[in-house]
Amino acid sequence: MSLTLEASSSILNTSQTPTGNVQTFSLRVSTTLDALSEVLNWFETFRNAGIPEPIWRECQLALAEGFTNAVRHAHQALPETTPIDIELTLTPQELELRIWDYGQEFNLEGFAQKLPTKIDADSEGGRGILLMKALANHLSYTRQGDGRNCLLIGRYLGGMQ
Repeated sequence: MSLTLEASSSILNTSQTPTGNVQTFSLRVSTTLDALSEVLNWFETFRNAGIPEPIWRECQLALAEGFTNAVRHAHQALPETTPIDIELTLTPQELELRIWDYGQEFNLEGFAQKLPTKIDADSEGGRGILLMKALANHLSYTRQGDGRNCLLIGRYLGGMQ
């Protein structure tokens, strides 16, 4: 496990929310579903960081779904030693989660548009993407210049905007 805390100094207001600065936190884990508990334990440390509880829980669920998708789909043919990098960026207005993987390029938006708006509980795939889309204010999956993909899950802290 590799944990990096790159938080800029900031002053917290009475609700423990940063008042003006961007805070960024990083985690690197291996490509294994066993690392999900490590990912969730890391995110647990932000539970009292001024994120409203319902939003924190929804982001936790989206993070778990995004991470398991990276392991099961993007990295399915890659060795367990292939890293998955996760970053949390907090501002007073928004929470952003980024999950970087080394899988093949994938058109998330195109795939999501082909999914039915309601998925049967017994269906084989697509539920996670629809779930993440429902929980996030913005969701994207883009190929980066370094050959990785970045899943971005963004959520406004003041509710849906």
